[in-house]
Amino acid sequence: MPNRSSKHRPTDLNRLAASIVGEAIGDRPSVEHEKNAAAVELGRKGGLVGGKARAAKLTPEQRSAIAKKAAAARWGKQSQ
Repeated sequence: MPNRSSKHRPTDLNRLAASIVGEAIGDRPSVEHEKNAAAVELGRKGGLVGGKARAAKLTPEQRSAIAKKAAAARWGKQSQ
């Protein structure tokens, strides 16, 4: 089955109806998603630290096992 781009539809029925009508008449509704800047910064901070902290906590054997599993998953995809 081909990959299709998914359309993110609103879960609120009124907004869903408005978006369907807008698509039918060719009007593109402007949906603005505001992000909390503090939450974005906190998530970025955790993301930057997370991988390094995890790698420091693992033993060399554990890191090797994880790397082997990742390589097997990557190479396994190509044969399908």
